[in-house]
Amino acid sequence: MKRRDDPAAAVVRRRGRFVGPLLAANVMVIGLTVTLLVVGSLRSAQQANADRVMDQRTAVARAAVSAETGRYRTLLQAVAAGAGTNTRFDGTDFRAVTAPLDTADLLGAISVAYVVATPPDGIAGAQATWRARGSTGLNLRPHSGAPEHYFSIFSRALHGGTPSPSGLDVAASSEATAALIEARRTGQATVSDTYILLRDRGLPPRQQQLSFVFVAPVFTPATTPVFQGWMVLGLRGQDFLGGVLSTASQNQLDGELLATNGDGRRVRVAAYTAHDRRDLVREATFPVADRQWTLVTGADSAYLPGARSNLPAIVLLGGIALTLMLGALVHVLANGRSKARWQVQVATAELRTAEAESRRQAGLLGAIMAGLGDGVGVVDANGEFLLHNPAAKALLGVDDDVGNPAEWQEHYGLFRPDGRTPFPLDEMPLVRALRGESSDGVEMIVRNAERPDGILISVDGRPLDESAGQPGAVAVFHDITELRRYETDLSVFAGVVAHDLKAPLAVVRGHCETAADELAEAPDSAEVAGAVRALERITLAADRMAGQIDTLLAYTTSKDAPLRRETVALGPLVDDVILGRSGPRRPGDGPGPDFYVGPLPDVYADPAMLRHVLDNLIGNALKYVPKGKPARVDVTVAQAAPGWCRVEIADRGIGIPDDDKPDIFESFHRARTAAGYAGTGLGLAICRRIVERHGGQIGVADNPGGGTRFHFTMPLAAGALRIASPATAAVART
Repeated sequence: MKRRDDPAAAVVRRRGRFVGPLLAANVMVIGLTVTLLVVGSLRSAQQANADRVMDQRTAVARAAVSAETGRYRTLLQAVAAGAGTNTRFDGTDFRAVTAPLDTADLLGAISVAYVVATPPDGIAGAQATWRARGSTGLNLRPHSGAPEHYFSIFSRALHGGTPSPSGLDVAASSEATAALIEARRTGQATVSDTYILLRDRGLPPRQQQLSFVFVAPVFTPATTPVFQGWMVLGLRGQDFLGGVLSTASQNQLDGELLATNGDGRRVRVAAYTAHDRRDLVREATFPVADRQWTLVTGADSAYLPGARSNLPAIVLLGGIALTLMLGALVHVLANGRSKARWQVQVATAELRTAEAESRRQAGLLGAIMAGLGDGVGVVDANGEFLLHNPAAKALLGVDDDVGNPAEWQEHYGLFRPDGRTPFPLDEMPLVRALRGESSDGVEMIVRNAERPDGILISVDGRPLDESAGQPGAVAVFHDITELRRYETDLSVFAGVVAHDLKAPLAVVRGHCETAADELAEAPDSAEVAGAVRALERITLAADRMAGQIDTLLAYTTSKDAPLRRETVALGPLVDDVILGRSGPRRPGDGPGPDFYVGPLPDVYADPAMLRHVLDNLIGNALKYVPKGKPARVDVTVAQAAPGWCRVEIADRGIGIPDDDKPDIFESFHRARTAAGYAGTGLGLAICRRIVERHGGQIGVADNPGGGTRFHFTMPLAAGALRIASPATAAVART
């Protein structure tokens, strides 16, 4: 008699027949999916490798072009320096100083010429002078209408070219003229805007190339350098770029060289083609003298080493084969009931372990957040709060949160540090962090129903790290109310101490003035004259003491006074400092100081402290000059790190010895060249404190034209991200 199977067992047995095939099918689907993902990843890796190789090739090409232009500029400056050593420069000297250029392999260079400036009424005299100095047959051909002429006196052909005609007036080219004038003004090498060289304008259009010239001024190496003329190196753009790129890129890159002219336009100087097809394009910008040039490179990734391989196809075929093998193996293993039960038990145990670890990590994070003394707030990409720890809610005085950033100011009662102006939405650290910007030390007042008196907090904002798995922002709040109160009390105390110290000096000065008035009515005698001189010395000593007290007060407050940052227009502030330092001019005064102020951006700083830095540096530039020589002060700005600008203040004064430069910003340190000039030795120390409190750096170097060049960095104001070129806008003030 046959035993009937239990119906339930039969059902289980029938279902078991399909377990193996179903699992095998699932494994195959997953395996194929993973294989396709891996192949896609390899394709992406190949593309990334192609991008990396392209970046490397572009960097090499950029470095080659930048190095070549730098080498040309350095060689030309060396030639100009050699020419400046002889005050009676002649043709023999020119051939001697330019001889090394013949063997320098200057790609694209066609000639080097010595150019001199000549007024319209001095052409005949200049022609006779230079003929006598070796330019035989010189015939100066002035360009009509030019207020000043720039004649080519001597010329040497380079790299298989022909020398430029002697007597040619460079004033016929506005681009070359602008470069000559800028080099003479700054005392440094410059590069012209692109143009067709005067000597090439008679060629057929197909043979003409956009070209440019490097210009180096020639000064005599005296205590007060005397300008002599210029060394001018002419280059054809197409020959230069083709020669450099064909070597640097190993014929793997196409290239275009773009020059930014003085009016801000980008002009294509030259192009080089290695392959007809390109699927990768890069752009790199680099400085050339006082200009910014851009190198645009392109390449066909098929010609780049390591950018293409058969590995994805091999992985695809191998993945399919491996998936089929795994499917067959799973089909066999799935038929074993005990094996399947064991696998389920292991998977369940691992899942429980992972869940327990996740709960532990979440509990630990919650405990850390609750124990922090500083407030922490986290929002998602839409401004919805994901986290507000207890310290943050206690600081803000509000338990409930709102998800709309536009309502934060009113809901939490957020104001600027003045306590009256509502804090702008776009400047809130969390909103800036959602835009990808980081911020530190943003101060604001929190005043609401729970905080009627208000507290001052400092907020740091950062974009949420990618490891969080979703976009967002995090902010940390610090209560700095007591810190600001302490700083204010310290500032008041310093002011009181300064007042108490200056009061006796005022009494002494008053008595001296009274005694001087009475002595003015006494009969003239040696005793009276001696007493008057003694009173004058006492008055000057009292004034010096009062000045030292003011300097010590500034030195103290520069460290502890609160920073009240705001957007400051640097240009008007510099104008005001210059106006205050210049003073009124009286008849009979000698030549006044000469100021040059370039285009200046808006910065984010404490206006009073920034004014102190500018006043001190500009005042030093006016004070430390040789007797009888007018001061010359240049105030310019250059791009620094992203979001920062570099302010430079250069003078033509007595300079600072190299061994004094490392200690010049230390308290009470004075350079040995400053002997005989009034000062306390604290001014530059105060400047360093103020700049470093703004997060910047300050330094000093020699000015190439003689004197000293101080520089310091300041954060740019929001929106002031572009620094204009000094060649596009400048203001000279005398």
